Amino acid sequence: MRKVSAFFAVNVLLLFWLSGPVIAQFPKDSVSERMLLYQRNDGGWPQPGGDPINYKRELTPAQQQTLIAEKSKLDATIDDQSTTREINYLIASFGQTKNDDYRKAAERGITYLLSAQNAAGGWPQFYPDSSSYRGQITYNDQAMIDVLWVMDHVATGTDGFNVVSKSLRDQAKKAVKQGIQCILKTQYRQNGKLTAWCAQHDRYTLQPAKARTFELPSLSGNESVGIVQFLMHIDNPSPAVKQAIQAAVTWFESVKLRGIAVKTINDPNQPKGRDRIVVSDPTSILWARFYDLDTNTPFFCGRDSIKKDKLADIENERRVGYAYYGTWPAKLLSADYPNWVKKWGK
Repeated sequence: MRKVSAFFAVNVLLLFWLSGPVIAQFPKDSVSERMLLYQRNDGGWPQPGGDPINYKRELTPAQQQTLIAEKSKLDATIDDQSTTREINYLIASFGQTKNDDYRKAAERGITYLLSAQNAAGGWPQFYPDSSSYRGQITYNDQAMIDVLWVMDHVATGTDGFNVVSKSLRDQAKKAVKQGIQCILKTQYRQNGKLTAWCAQHDRYTLQPAKARTFELPSLSGNESVGIVQFLMHIDNPSPAVKQAIQAAVTWFESVKLRGIAVKTINDPNQPKGRDRIVVSDPTSILWARFYDLDTNTPFFCGRDSIKKDKLADIENERRVGYAYYGTWPAKLLSADYPNWVKKWGK
């Protein structure tokens, strides 16, 4: 009996010795594993219910089976960092775990983004779904710029993306060049003068386009900032890129709103018990989210799609649920642009 026990003991030890390195080499990360479940067959990720996925929330076996059954859905998007967030996380996770499933999933996501780029070099909010405004070139909430940063990391092998296959790196370099050309072509000319960008542009004409009912064609005091920041990272910028940056900065300076601030206050008479109001503040500088394409006048729009002159003129639900004012260009003007000028000149 002692010989049998010794035999089994030796084999158990051998089993642990053989399996130990495999477990240590390819550990699993719970967030990454959930990302794999949510990833669609086309390589992109969805935004179920219109909200970013909470990957910290555990999934029941039934929920996991549902996600597996839904993998063929064509609802992938770049809205609110969908797809780009997962790619960035999975690349970082692969760097920590060396679990090749994560690298492969990230590469499938990159391939999806490459496929989604349109003929003009831009990215739509959704792909392949192009219904309504989903097929327009989308700068809104930095969607296309998030994609360009991923493509830039793939192309240059930075931020851990050196693990991506060479074929994808070559494709990403081309995609970045086309994306920059799209940015330059969509910069809006006002009476022949370059200004800024709309949150979304028509995929064919490249002109400012409408998205949701409260997002009319306009010049954006928000999204234009991320576009300029991406352009400023380009090494040895071309004269056209320099011109685009300088024109946008000049526009930001010209549309500053001095002497006002926005406050959120408690108001029991409102549906959600609060309101957002504009107050006088001589120390404050703000920018509007929407500027008129012809006059650079700030405007506000609720779900009725009618332009209003004042924030107070739109419904409370939109006043408190959307950022119509902000300080988005402040750091760009005070620090980023001066540093860029020192490096590359005007």
